[in-house]
Amino acid sequence: MMTGTIYLIGASVLWGLVHSILASHGFKHSVRSLFGAAAFYRLYRFSYNVFAIASLGPVFLMLVTFPDRVLYSLPAPWVYLMTVVQGLAVFALIAGVMQTGPMEFAGLAQLSPYYEDAKAGELVTGGLYAYVRHPLYTAGLIFIWFSPEMTLNRLALWIIFSIYIVIGAYFEERKLLRDFGAAYADYKAKTPMLLPRWQR
Repeated sequence: MMTGTIYLIGASVLWGLVHSILASHGFKHSVRSLFGAAAFYRLYRFSYNVFAIASLGPVFLMLVTFPDRVLYSLPAPWVYLMTVVQGLAVFALIAGVMQTGPMEFAGLAQLSPYYEDAKAGELVTGGLYAYVRHPLYTAGLIFIWFSPEMTLNRLALWIIFSIYIVIGAYFEERKLLRDFGAAYADYKAKTPMLLPRWQR
């Protein structure tokens, strides 16, 4: 059982490393130099998303097929409460994607040769982004950690994903600071990263 968990951890860490390299400025610059700015702008986002989802498939296949052990399984009514919270997290994910543009988020809009990004250079600070700087990451963390049943393999995978999300948010903010400068620094000073501040 532990061998399967170790393989799962290794696969998820490898996925995170490859995912991070493909999202890095260095890799993007190399692709842009190789294929040209126009092709990069049109194809990168969609190709990146397709590869990220496809490469995540083997990790989840390991999760559901490797030997596992249940750590806890919540009884009613707690299972219903946790499921409701997970549903709210899914709603927040959808709302966050809709706010930034679902077609742009998926990279489908950029495939059109006539696409022009009207939001280029615009810093989004309203809606869910007024409460946390990374609402999609927050919603994703809530969804995985409010699972009414936890197994050994899930726990290992959720820990790796959580670490990856926090590290990814840090590097994403470095990019946003370069792109937006003082505007993002001011937004960062006023808005928490992942956990909203509760005010009276």
